[in-house]
Amino acid sequence: MLAGGLANTSFVGLPMIEAFFGAPSMATGILIDQLGTYLVLSTLGITVATIYSAGTESKAAIFKRIIVFPPLIALVVAFALMPFEFPTWVADALKRLGDTLAPLALVSVGLQLRFDQTSGLKTALATGLGFKLFLAPAVLALLYFGILGTTEETTRVTLFEAAMGPQIGGAIVAVQHGLNPPLVSLMVGLGISLSFLTLPLWSYALHHF
Repeated sequence: MLAGGLANTSFVGLPMIEAFFGAPSMATGILIDQLGTYLVLSTLGITVATIYSAGTESKAAIFKRIIVFPPLIALVVAFALMPFEFPTWVADALKRLGDTLAPLALVSVGLQLRFDQTSGLKTALATGLGFKLFLAPAVLALLYFGILGTTEETTRVTLFEAAMGPQIGGAIVAVQHGLNPPLVSLMVGLGISLSFLTLPLWSYALHHF
């Protein structure tokens, strides 16, 4: 659920949106990432991880885990700081720090890849990646295009984000809770790598619906 249900809508998603849909669509991607993916991870994701982990925790303990989860705190702080205008040098410094995210994340993904750990995990790995990269986006595309009949650019960008590889944040939460770390690491490493091949195909399909 954590590796196959949450998409990498930030450091992979945002550059891919800019490349395939243009800079104006970045606003949609940021909204999806902050108020969609990370909000779900900070609430339902933490709850799911706690429920399925070996330990048994009370509802109060789960709620505490949610409210002290760093991405949720960062989101709340960001909203609180929106009315304030930062000096140019602060904004530039933050931007430079933000620019390091993608390279560091890609390095961390590469370091997690352990192909010698696939023994006994191939079926689960294929099922998870098949769902994340193909089945789930296809079902959502059928829902939006075939049933709801919506073809706006926002819808296409949303579906494109849904086709991203597994989210690193969700994988970290799963590993922290002892939920099959070898499988989760492979899901993230292979999923993000394969998404660089599948996303151009999804872009082509979404632009021609």
